[in-house]
Amino acid sequence: MARRAGFADLPLHGGRVPSWLSARMARLGRVVAEAIVHHYGRDELLVRLAHPFWFQSFGAVMGMDWHSSGITTSVLGALKRGLSPIEDELGVFVCGGRGRHSRRTPDELLAVAERTGVDGQGLATTSRLVAKVDSAAVQDGFALYLHSFIVTREGRWTVVQQGMMEERRLARRYHWTSEGLTSFVSDPHTAVEGENRGTIVNLADARAEQNRRDQLALVERGPDAVLAVLRKARPLPEPAQRVLPHLVLPAHHEVREDDVVIRRLRGTLAAAADRAPRDFPELLLVPGVGARTVEALAHVAEIVHGAPCRFTDPARFSLAHGGKDGHPFPVPLRVYDETIRVLRSAVDRAKLGNDERLNAIRELDRQARELEASAAGPDFATYVDRERAISPSLGGKRV
Repeated sequence: MARRAGFADLPLHGGRVPSWLSARMARLGRVVAEAIVHHYGRDELLVRLAHPFWFQSFGAVMGMDWHSSGITTSVLGALKRGLSPIEDELGVFVCGGRGRHSRRTPDELLAVAERTGVDGQGLATTSRLVAKVDSAAVQDGFALYLHSFIVTREGRWTVVQQGMMEERRLARRYHWTSEGLTSFVSDPHTAVEGENRGTIVNLADARAEQNRRDQLALVERGPDAVLAVLRKARPLPEPAQRVLPHLVLPAHHEVREDDVVIRRLRGTLAAAADRAPRDFPELLLVPGVGARTVEALAHVAEIVHGAPCRFTDPARFSLAHGGKDGHPFPVPLRVYDETIRVLRSAVDRAKLGNDERLNAIRELDRQARELEASAAGPDFATYVDRERAISPSLGGKRV
């Protein structure tokens, strides 16, 4: 994947995730991670976490506020709790976190090294370097408050960091990955998310190599040389950094039709309604699974199997399990629990060599993509109104 994947505006949100949702997020995060590792391997899970569009979509399908910065803390926290009991078996370790937890990252990496044999000191140094680059080399006005380091037993890793600009109520998320990384100070990011505020001081840009060398030379020559340079007339600024794909996450809480690619939504609904009864009897025979759960499973299947281009509209994934703030509708707890139960059963069977149920979920995603071009269905407003109307019968809950 590209070294830099794009930018996105993230409204800064406060508050806490209620316990009824955080526990479910941990279970869903764990089973989705297991499914990705089963189908594609540990490295693919790192690639997904390093992709900012996928990351936001993953948080949305978990029932978080689809557009907010709160997804970052909540998703990483859910993964850390969910994977902790099986991290040795899965070979994926989530270290660090928010605030004081971020400062424990080097110690946690050393503990992982003792259990796996990876270079713990090297990883701890990497953790510190990544944090320094985004807090010192990239001076964009955002103060880092979260640092999460995900590492595999082979020593490959992804880092997700987030900073805030409290006076503007904005957050910026930074994604790093060890894949293809050759330098910490020459275009190291997979992606940087946040409001585009024009040219910033980015000494980690590849074009700043000469600047970095000149700074070191000035330091070696002493303070008189530095003062002499500062007295000189300042040259014109360098050209602005190249424009990257930009995902704009708006401030409005409600999910609007413009936030969703309707043809993708209709393909998902058509696969669940038209193909599931014929093609996926193994899913429908699971006790308690109804049509609404199959719809949610189709969204989750795309999270597991979808290509990067499929996640340009993260709001669409909030239509699987709603949102804790009530947008687009309250979280349907019965559907959420059934989704986890079906996925858990499918992954457990796959571990024993029976992939039939897990493959049925993958096929559900393929059918949804095939039906996009031709599927018809309700307009967006009608669909959301229906979900709100049936919310009480599905155990709908919101903060």
